[in-house]
Amino acid sequence: MSAAPEAAPVEASAGAEVPGAGMARTPGVRLEAISLAKTFAGGDGGEVRALEDVSIRAAPGEFVAVIGPSGCGKSTLFHILAGLEDPDRGEVLIDGARVEQRLGACAFMPQRDGLLPWRRTIDNVTVGLSLAGVPRADALARARPLLERFGLGGFERAWPWQLSGGMRHRAAFLRTVLLGRPAMLLDEPFGALDGITRSDLQRWLLGVWQEVGSTVVLITHDVAEAVHLADRVYVLSPRPGRVAATLRIALPRPRTPEMLVSPEFAAQEALLRESLREHSGRR
Repeated sequence: MSAAPEAAPVEASAGAEVPGAGMARTPGVRLEAISLAKTFAGGDGGEVRALEDVSIRAAPGEFVAVIGPSGCGKSTLFHILAGLEDPDRGEVLIDGARVEQRLGACAFMPQRDGLLPWRRTIDNVTVGLSLAGVPRADALARARPLLERFGLGGFERAWPWQLSGGMRHRAAFLRTVLLGRPAMLLDEPFGALDGITRSDLQRWLLGVWQEVGSTVVLITHDVAEAVHLADRVYVLSPRPGRVAATLRIALPRPRTPEMLVSPEFAAQEALLRESLREHSGRR
């Protein structure tokens, strides 16, 4: 269903839920999408409406998650934010200004790590800087002090096939961080990993994010992951994707391992699961 536009943005109180709706431009916001819509040509000659009136925002230093059923347009939304697709309607703002050239304006980490097999670790993590025209000496000077913090100390000269799955994802994340963009877009970065590695990387990601202070927008299918990592979660409806609800996660920072088995965490997870069931039509 289509929500009526708001006169001004509405923020959910801690743990509360509000319906999604279109938004006016919002001061003090790092990344904002306003009333995005996207339709693709279907294989049968018809049309596939991927997104309809989708508005999201992320404040400086905020960790935002986007969750919804398969096929609801999450990846399409990210491709628009990253500049890989143009919306049919709507706009994307960074620090309140419309971005004409969105490609490269935000750092984008796709589902696969994308490490180039012919490049060693140090050359993989600096490839984005190289493509941006940063001299190699400067790129190396930025990357080398961070290798240890990203769990890659001693593996500067390793080939991708010599890295574990977790190390490959940390290398991909370092490549994303080094770009120094105002926001980072993470498209299910841990979805293909086993549960133990995924849990370890979630904790590691939170630690690095708190140090770096970046704005992060994450796509996930994992309810527990969204609650664990995010300050706020946008729930998308089935196609065409709309913001059906916004939930502010009422858990303090830092998110400790002990918190994952607390009644408070279970309550937040239950609230998000119920919202997904309600807005997906599955009861």
